[in-house]
Amino acid sequence: MTTDASDAVEIRNALLRLRRGTGLPIAFGGLMEAGQRMRISELSGTATHALRSLAVTSGTGLGGKAVALSRPCVVTDYSASRQISHEYDAPVGVEGLRSVLAVPVVVRYRVRGVLYGALRTALPLGGRMLDVAVEAARDLERALVVRDEARTLAAETAAGAGAGTGPGWEQVREAHTALRALAPRIADPELRAELLGACALLTAESAGPYRVRLAPREVDVLACVAAGATNAVAAERLGVTPETVKGYLRSAMRKLRARTRGEAVVAARRAGWLP
Repeated sequence: MTTDASDAVEIRNALLRLRRGTGLPIAFGGLMEAGQRMRISELSGTATHALRSLAVTSGTGLGGKAVALSRPCVVTDYSASRQISHEYDAPVGVEGLRSVLAVPVVVRYRVRGVLYGALRTALPLGGRMLDVAVEAARDLERALVVRDEARTLAAETAAGAGAGTGPGWEQVREAHTALRALAPRIADPELRAELLGACALLTAESAGPYRVRLAPREVDVLACVAAGATNAVAAERLGVTPETVKGYLRSAMRKLRARTRGEAVVAARRAGWLP
């Protein structure tokens, strides 16, 4: 498994959150490759490139220990610590790191990567710093779950469209709703555009330039309504408040000249916005 562009964006975002939240000047990390090896792919605040592309095997060094135990690990003085093995002392020494923490990124009970934070002085790292680092890892875990689900849905949709076969309309509509709900949570703009492109495969693009113009969030809300979601459920799926959902729904109904939610869904389908 290699780190692609969207992975890199999510890791960089997590490292920035870790640095801002902990005050640690240095952060780095990467995802697991084939087997039990993690490769450091992203650096933030480092003075050299000594750690870039470093392959860390499960059980070795601080990061490898975090992978093997599937829990955060901390050392106050990396080179002098008796709690870890020392296969990576040379690149760590070139960067001048002393106090280091390593937090595993765990998705569905499997370690997918490691985030590190570090100081160039030997000071204890723990308490709130560790809590913030763990939360940054949790954020990355959630982003990876969303990305994985989005790619799976997009691949299944594209495969069904290309083969001229696939699930029934209800399943197609469920997939469209899920894709629309996932899109706003994806930080990488290219992957988000790819996902919305998959949504477009499920709708009537032939409706042409004269159809009613709806805002993206209005379509998101209508997709949830079409799936039978209440305003509260739609708000939870889309990460907004129920009042915001109501506002988008009212606006969409006005544009579609619909008096009820049901009429709005029917009109949106006729206009090619929903499958």
